[in-house]
Amino acid sequence: QVQLVESGGGLVQAGGSLRLSCAASGRAFSSYTMGWFRQAPGKERDFVASITWSGGRQYYADSVKGRFTISRDNAKNTVYLQMNSLKAEDTAVYYCAASDLVGTMTSSQYNYWGQGTQVTVSS
Repeated sequence: QVQLVESGGGLVQAGGSLRLSCAASGRAFSSYTMGWFRQAPGKERDFVASITWSGGRQYYADSVKGRFTISRDNAKNTVYLQMNSLKAEDTAVYYCAASDLVGTMTSSQYNYWGQGTQVTVSS
């Protein structure tokens, strides 16, 4: 069992930056692919980024490539999402998730989810 708690969301102006954190507790954090997803009001939950257990590979949605960076610190059981050049369309609840499949970008393949953190970008 893995418990995930996100933090770092908030209100930011367009063009600004935020750094989300996801702290994990439970067993074997370092063995999981970690992902970030987001869900805007009235929309489906979308893939944002994922990172393999070693941190060696990262995957991004086209909409965030070049602006967002996912990273992890297995010693701290934490995964991060650095978000730069934020746009109004980035406004959503951001969720952290863990999967035992390598590098997956499919939400149904994630076993554990956090409660989410709200990111609001004002234009």
